[in-house]
Amino acid sequence: MTKIVGFLRGINVGGHHKVPMAELKNILTQFGCENVITILNSGNFVFELKNDDLKALENKIESVLAKSFGFAIPVILISHKQLTQLVNKDPFAGIDVHKNIRLYISFLKDTPKVKLAIPYISNDQAFSIIGVKDKIIASVLDITTTNTPKGMEDLEKLFGKNITTRNWNTIQKIHNC
Repeated sequence: MTKIVGFLRGINVGGHHKVPMAELKNILTQFGCENVITILNSGNFVFELKNDDLKALENKIESVLAKSFGFAIPVILISHKQLTQLVNKDPFAGIDVHKNIRLYISFLKDTPKVKLAIPYISNDQAFSIIGVKDKIIASVLDITTTNTPKGMEDLEKLFGKNITTRNWNTIQKIHNC
């Protein structure tokens, strides 16, 4: 069995595209996933399955969810082993974290085509990308420098819309499942 971590994009935000986690868990279990755990209400889940072709599995789960909920839900999967490597490496180890610093990990559906000079720093200096490895991006947002940070917009401009982002605390919670 392979332990897999899944992320849904664009659900349960502002009352739109509602996906109850209990329903998600039932659908994934019926699909054949085992030991399904959902984390928080933002489309994070962990499961086990014999299949380790993550790209094909993403497509199959997207199809099942679209039929179940009536709208497209992008799915990004990574192995739990890969998440463990990320958490153990801790891309934020050298960051001075205070109450106005936000740490984010973004997951891409496809390998990025853009090559950035790291660190990438936004024009307003509030957002920086400190690492890109495979399909995972580590970024930092400083909300003291601006009232309207555009970090997520920068990510989409650079990498496209097939991306989903979680804060570092959420990543650590997911990892512990």
